[in-house]
Amino acid sequence: MATGTSGSGEEPKPASRERPLRVVDVVRWSNAAVERYGLLWVEGEVGEVKRPSSGHVYFALKDKTSQLPAVMWRTTAQRLRFAFEAGLRVRVRGKLGVFDRDGKLQLYVDYAEPAGAGAEAAALEELKRRLAAEGLFADARKRPLPLLPRRIGVVTSKSGAALRDIVRTIQRRFPPAHILVADCMVQGAAAPSQIVHALRLIDAAAVDVVIVGRGGGAQSDLAAFNDERVVRAIAACRVPVVSAVGHEVDVTLSDLVADRRASTPTGAGEMVVPVQHELKAALAREEQRLRRELGLYLRAARQEVDDLIDSARAGVQARMTARATELRRLEVRLLAAHPRAQLAARRAALAALEKRLPSPAPRLADGRRRVDTGRARLDAAMRRALDRRRQGFAAVVARLDALSPLRVLERGYALATRDGHVVTDAGALAPGDPIELRFARGRARGRITDVES
Repeated sequence: MATGTSGSGEEPKPASRERPLRVVDVVRWSNAAVERYGLLWVEGEVGEVKRPSSGHVYFALKDKTSQLPAVMWRTTAQRLRFAFEAGLRVRVRGKLGVFDRDGKLQLYVDYAEPAGAGAEAAALEELKRRLAAEGLFADARKRPLPLLPRRIGVVTSKSGAALRDIVRTIQRRFPPAHILVADCMVQGAAAPSQIVHALRLIDAAAVDVVIVGRGGGAQSDLAAFNDERVVRAIAACRVPVVSAVGHEVDVTLSDLVADRRASTPTGAGEMVVPVQHELKAALAREEQRLRRELGLYLRAARQEVDDLIDSARAGVQARMTARATELRRLEVRLLAAHPRAQLAARRAALAALEKRLPSPAPRLADGRRRVDTGRARLDAAMRRALDRRRQGFAAVVARLDALSPLRVLERGYALATRDGHVVTDAGALAPGDPIELRFARGRARGRITDVES
């Protein structure tokens, strides 16, 4: 037996095999039936989400046994104040309807809000966006880990397997490393404050690097490492921090703010220390390489020194030969310029001239008389000129002495100066100006009390 409607809004009537209903009639009858429920509130987990270019959001609400297709028009999606993503638990309001084309029941949602874990996820996403906007997750602030840390701080629970994994890994890879542990709870309501306190203690203990974390667990078990206080405490550490929280699939805010992230506590231990025997082997290889390069360098340096010595020796020999030649030439010139040699040469020249010249006695006596006469006349002329110069100088000194300001000052006058400049006009002064008076003997300083131009 089938039922149907004519599409005119009347109640559906039974239909016989001879008069079957149209598909559209059945779909519309179904739509009319579910529309009677009006607005519904439905809570469930968001399944697969599709966002076509139209801006509408198509998704499914599901629980353990069922799922309900749903659609949210673009205007409603634009009003959302949280990230609407798969996996969130939400409460939605809407009407049921049957889509004519597909004959598929779906919920037309006009409002949505986080519910339960979904609200926590939305709050976590909001905190993540806010901290990212402050730059706490930026790569630019990430610090490199020390190559060989002397002291390693570990912030975790002493009773947890994470600590055993970290300690075992570090001692296996690099036994000389010293490990300092700050015990704290890693889950529960009191965990964030204890983690923050432990981070501050370990940061003040002069460690070179810090590992903070725990073993894996459910997402709710990792909540302490999404706490804002813990994130900011990691960012405030003065040394690099390695976050080892959960497993590869679990990424917390502590992982994002830390300088390095390890997927497991064992991975964190491997990250902070090298393998000792591998390091020794690398050092041995580096030592061999340095010795080889040093040997090559020394051989090249010795060859270069030998070349320089040969070049310097040849240059010195050439300069010594040139200097010896120059010394011999100077020696010849010096011998020729010696007074004895000069005297001998002059005597020989004089003797030759004497042979060529007649007797000089009469002419020499006449010359001596002329020289004596000229010398007497020159002395007299010089004395007369000196007397004239002395008289002229005395006259100039007398005139200068008469024009000297000191002579004027001795007649009772004074010389007024301000800032080293002579004051000749009273209008250039003002009451309160400093002034200096110079007398024939001594100086006096004061200030102007009145000015009369």
